[in-house]
Amino acid sequence: MTDIAHLNPERRRILIGGALLVLLIVLLILAFMPKSIPVDIAVIERGEMMVTVKEEGKTRVKDIYTVSAPLSGRVLRIEAKVGDAVSAYKTVLANIEPSAPNFLDIRSRAQAESALKAAEAAESLASADVARVEAELDYAASEMERAKELAKKGNISQSALDRALLELKTKEAALQTAQAALRVKEYEFERARASLIDPGQNEGINNPQNESCCIPIYSPVSGRVLKIIDASERVVSAGSPLLELGNSRELEIVVDLLSTDAVKIEEGSVAFIENWGGPRRLNGVVRRVEPFGFTKISALGIEEQRVKVVIDLTDPPEDWRALGHGYRVEIEILTWVQADVLKVPLGALFRKGDSWATFIEKGGRAHEVIIEINHLNPYEAEIITGLNDGENVILHPSDQIFDGVRVETRPEI
Repeated sequence: MTDIAHLNPERRRILIGGALLVLLIVLLILAFMPKSIPVDIAVIERGEMMVTVKEEGKTRVKDIYTVSAPLSGRVLRIEAKVGDAVSAYKTVLANIEPSAPNFLDIRSRAQAESALKAAEAAESLASADVARVEAELDYAASEMERAKELAKKGNISQSALDRALLELKTKEAALQTAQAALRVKEYEFERARASLIDPGQNEGINNPQNESCCIPIYSPVSGRVLKIIDASERVVSAGSPLLELGNSRELEIVVDLLSTDAVKIEEGSVAFIENWGGPRRLNGVVRRVEPFGFTKISALGIEEQRVKVVIDLTDPPEDWRALGHGYRVEIEILTWVQADVLKVPLGALFRKGDSWATFIEKGGRAHEVIIEINHLNPYEAEIITGLNDGENVILHPSDQIFDGVRVETRPEI
C-alpha cells in the first residue's frame, strides 16, 4: 500500500476528505437509525382459568326472631344486652305492666262525676230497698211464729199456716234479690269512682297494696340477643317489636348482584369469602338466587337492577367464629372454570375496530395479530384463534408500538 506521506499534497487532501465524508455518513446513519423500543414480554401458555363475579356482601343470621309485645301496657326497662345468650322458654326478656290511665278533659271529667253521683244515689236507693225488705222479712217471720202457735191450738186452718210460710219464703227471696241489686250498685259506684282516677293516683282501685300484675315475656328460641329496639321503659301497644334474637352460629351471606351477573350463577355454585378479617379466605356455596330483582341507586347515582344471592358457609364454624350478624365481606362466585385453556394476559389486548388484537414479538420486531377470545376475567382471556402456545406477546403496548417496529425486552429491575 502506498504510504500516504509519500503522496502529493493534492491527493492526500482528497483521500483524507473522502475518509472524513465516509465517517460522517456512518455517523449520520447511526444517529437517525430507529432504536429498539423496550417492552414487557409475556409467554402464551396453557393452564387453568376461572371466571368469577366479585361483589361486597353482608353476613346475617339465617332465622331472625322478632319478639313483640303480646298486649298493650308499660314495658319495664329491658336489662338484657346485645350478645347475651338466651334459652327457649326459660330466659325472661322483658316484663309488661298495665299502663297508667289517661288524663280526662273537662267534658269527660264532668260526665264521669255525674255518673259517680248517679251511681252513689242508685247505691243509696238499693240500700234503702234492702232495709225495707229486711223489715218485711222480720214481720213475715213474726207472723209465721204466731201462725204456728195458733195452729197448735187448732185456731187456724192448715191453709192459713201454709200462706204464712209462703209469705216468709217470698220475703227471704226478696231480700236476696235486694242484696244482689245492692251489690250491683256498689260495683257500679266503684266503676264510676275508677273512671275519675288520674295518672299517678292509687285511690279508688280494689288493690290497696297497688300490686301491679306483671306479664313476663320469655325467649321463644335459644340463641343470642342480636338487637334491642329500645331498652328504656315505655308504653307500647300490642305487636310493638322489642328485641331481635337469633343463633349467631347459623350464618349466611347475602350479596346484591347486578342482574346481568346473577343470570350467570346457579344454585350450588362455588363461592369464596375474602377480606373478612380472618387469616385465610373461606369457602361457600350458593344456596339461592332470588327470582325477583329490585332497583338500587349506586354511589354514582345510577339506577341498577340488583338480585339478592344467598350463600352458605361450608367451612367449620370454628374457622369463622369471629364473624357476626351484619359483617361486611367480599364475595367471589365461580361462574366458569376450565383446567386446560390457552390464555393471554388481559394487559396484552386492545380493541381493533370490532375485534380484539395484540402484538407478538418475533425476530426483534412487533407484529400485530387479530385474535378471537371467549371467556375473560380481570387478569386473562381465553384464546380461540390467532395465537399459539409459546408465542411472546407485548404487555401494555404504548402508542409507539406498531406493526414492524423494532422492540427489545425490557431488562428486569
